[in-house]
Amino acid sequence: MTPEQSQPTPAQRVAITELLRRIAPVADDLGARFAAAGHELALVGGPVRDALLRRPGKDVDLTTDAPPDRVLELIDGWADAVWTIGIEFGTVGLRKDGHELEITTYRSESYDPRSRKPQVAYGTSLHEDLRRRDFAVNAMAARLPGHEFVDPFGGLSDLRDRVLRTPGRPEDSFGDDPLRMLRAARFASQLGFTVAPDVVAAMTDMAGRIEIVSAERIRDELSKLLCGAHPREGLALLVDTGLAGYVLPELPKLRLEIDEHHRHKDVYEHSLIVLEQAIAQEEDGPDLILRLAALLHDIGKPRTRRFEPGGRVSFHHHEVVGAKMTRKRLTELRYPKDVVAAVSRLVELHLRFHGYGTGEWTDSAVRRYVRDAGPLLSRLHKLTRADCTTRNRRKADRLRRTYDDLETRIERLAEEEELAAMRPEIDGNEIQEILGITPGPLVGRAYKFLLDLRLDRGIIGRDAAAAELRRWGVEQGILDEAAGAGTAADATGAGTDGAGTDGAGTDGAGTDGAGTDGAGTDGAEADTEGADGAGGAGPGSGDGGVRGEAS
Repeated sequence: MTPEQSQPTPAQRVAITELLRRIAPVADDLGARFAAAGHELALVGGPVRDALLRRPGKDVDLTTDAPPDRVLELIDGWADAVWTIGIEFGTVGLRKDGHELEITTYRSESYDPRSRKPQVAYGTSLHEDLRRRDFAVNAMAARLPGHEFVDPFGGLSDLRDRVLRTPGRPEDSFGDDPLRMLRAARFASQLGFTVAPDVVAAMTDMAGRIEIVSAERIRDELSKLLCGAHPREGLALLVDTGLAGYVLPELPKLRLEIDEHHRHKDVYEHSLIVLEQAIAQEEDGPDLILRLAALLHDIGKPRTRRFEPGGRVSFHHHEVVGAKMTRKRLTELRYPKDVVAAVSRLVELHLRFHGYGTGEWTDSAVRRYVRDAGPLLSRLHKLTRADCTTRNRRKADRLRRTYDDLETRIERLAEEEELAAMRPEIDGNEIQEILGITPGPLVGRAYKFLLDLRLDRGIIGRDAAAAELRRWGVEQGILDEAAGAGTAADATGAGTDGAGTDGAGTDGAGTDGAGTDGAGTDGAEADTEGADGAGGAGPGSGDGGVRGEAS
């Protein structure tokens, strides 16, 4: 069907006009203002597409034949606020009656093969402006005032068919702006649309062109893709076309060969399932940090893959290796430092639960788990639950029950001991007073001793903590025997946690097989992660994060 054949009927045009009127009531008034001055103005792109899909949208994008300086003249005195941050690309932003609008002069842009920046030239025709846009579904407009629907490239038909095509040859479109290849994957994720075969072919042939695009633009598209409703579709398109090899090369490397004994699953498919299961647990919209962690949690496996005697496959310390790889990749993509820290920390901690085994957790182990996760605890809960992809229902149920019990224990201890604000019962100044020392590294060592004591035995009271500190001071040669005398008696019976059975620093080590190769026979995350948990109970510090949502 040609674009002309796919045009709406008169009745459909009326319905479309009514839909478009709802986008921003102030747009008609602005259109009349431009028309009176002899200029065109039209709603364009995403807002038109989303209105026809009945998707909620905040953006109001307009296009005009008026150059930017003329746009500024026409909105002077009419707009409540104006900003010109994008004026070098022909875009002026404004606010009117609570609505934010962006007006961009008709333009065509292309990339010099050696440059990362688009070359912008202003145009004079709405039709030509629409022709330069990325996809036909984004090349629809509504002239203002009146909302006359304009669809020269069959975008409405593509919306009905849920397909992404380019207005012209995809090779020309991607040659003009290679980022459009990533946008195809992003829209596949956000809209759940299929990408036309000729577009996929062009993406495959031209994947290397993405290298001229800045890391910041790639990062923004990748984030929007991950925060879409169907990220699997977008990620699969990146991998299948070879684009992932340039923007996220760790992802296609997860497509490990099946070993000769067929005992471990494809890590790429496992990671996509974990991503989907993490998304299913989100409560307040897309969480970029959680989604990145779910996607990248196993990227250390290809580097740590080992074939063991008997045909077993192991990935020892892949969480540590993966955390370093995650930090490096996200830094290269120019993600904010707090996002990099949070995602890499989650990758590092994703085995911690399995490192403790499925037996009874000591209170000490629970405290250390909470301390190490810090403000990422809620996300770590979700990631750990998502990481169970075993098809063995009995194993899955056992892991779920064990984690349910852990969360219950955390809630109980949190009520009893204020876990969220876990710190020693003696501060740095008191440490100096008790030990008779001055500020320096020794204070830090003493503080760490007290924090470990707090983690192992819970709240024991200031006097008992001071007695233990004096005993430690004697052991370290800081205090003499006389200064530390009586500390053993002071500390006897101290604690509410059953110290002595909990075992300082044990975390149940030696009883749950942490650090051994466990049951790791098939590479399934939930079935073998205890095998890879070497160092899984070690100390660490959490880091904060931010939420990220696609616009």
